[in-house]
Amino acid sequence: MASDDQKSSPAKWPFVVTGLIILGFCAIILAIIFVPNRKVWTNDAYVTAHYATIAPRVPGQVIDVLVDDNQSVRAGQVLVRLDPRDYETTLEKSRAQLGHDEALVLDTEAAVDRQPSMIEESKAEAARIEAQLVYARQNARRYQNLAQTGAGSTQEHQLTDASMREMEANLRSMKARVAAAEADIPILKARHEASMRKLIIDRAIVHQDELNLSYTEIRAPFDGMVGEKTVQAGNYVAPGAAMMALVPMNQLWVMANYRELALRHMRPGQHARIHVDAYDMDLDGIVDSIPPASGAAFAPIAPENATGNFTKIVQRLPVKIIVTPNQPLAKLLRMGFSVETTVDTGLENVVDEQRHSQTGITAR
Repeated sequence: MASDDQKSSPAKWPFVVTGLIILGFCAIILAIIFVPNRKVWTNDAYVTAHYATIAPRVPGQVIDVLVDDNQSVRAGQVLVRLDPRDYETTLEKSRAQLGHDEALVLDTEAAVDRQPSMIEESKAEAARIEAQLVYARQNARRYQNLAQTGAGSTQEHQLTDASMREMEANLRSMKARVAAAEADIPILKARHEASMRKLIIDRAIVHQDELNLSYTEIRAPFDGMVGEKTVQAGNYVAPGAAMMALVPMNQLWVMANYRELALRHMRPGQHARIHVDAYDMDLDGIVDSIPPASGAAFAPIAPENATGNFTKIVQRLPVKIIVTPNQPLAKLLRMGFSVETTVDTGLENVVDEQRHSQTGITAR
């Protein structure tokens, strides 16, 4: 009978195992919740870059497009050519005006240099007339005496007197001419200075026209890959009109939107693992910087808590993670790829370190 009771009693070990499993599961959950983890993870991350929109600086008709979609280009490579003929004509005109004004500068400079000689010539002429006037006065006085004594005729007296007055008038005219010539010196210098200033303006116009002509060849500002090409030969483009985008493939980085609670131990320089969904591969990265504000702070309609309808929620901040250089697999990255990032914070005491530092340790 005793053996039958032992056989009929239920086994207890399944309950023990089940209890241990439940306890272990609860312990794991509690550890995940309460035990700090040095590694913080997010799947709200993507690959991005500061790309350039290629646009013309001058208007014109496109005559040649030298690149295609998704083509890699080098810095300085010609991407698009505009019709240069209008700008070549304008440049020829401005160069001709420059040559004309350069000749005017030489003319005004020669006039300034010639003026002292003309003044000296007028002074010499005035001295000659003054010497003749001395003789004319003596001669007029002599004939006046002769006329008074009856030895000379009245006609000769009148003739010598008229000659003297003519000499006096010529002397006054020549002195006035000397004064006018001396007064012309600052005027001529001012004209020369004005022509020099005009020359500076002409050279600036020529330089601007040369620049405008060079702008008809639109070049790549840096190494990268062409995307979103919308231009075609024959299009008339205006300044600033987007023709294509140029993405710097060697300057891609990751924008990882971490919950603000995950930033407690994060700082620039920490190692990050980047998992690329597209190729199921991992890359090494480095935390570059933590932004000055959350994504919501820069939204067109920012959250407003002064009206009483604000609901407190955990914000996300876009942490910038750069890809470690010299990784061959990094060439597979493309802008917009979804990635997962894990930052090894090492549980650094950021708060305590900031308390003893005068600089922002979470800033770049």
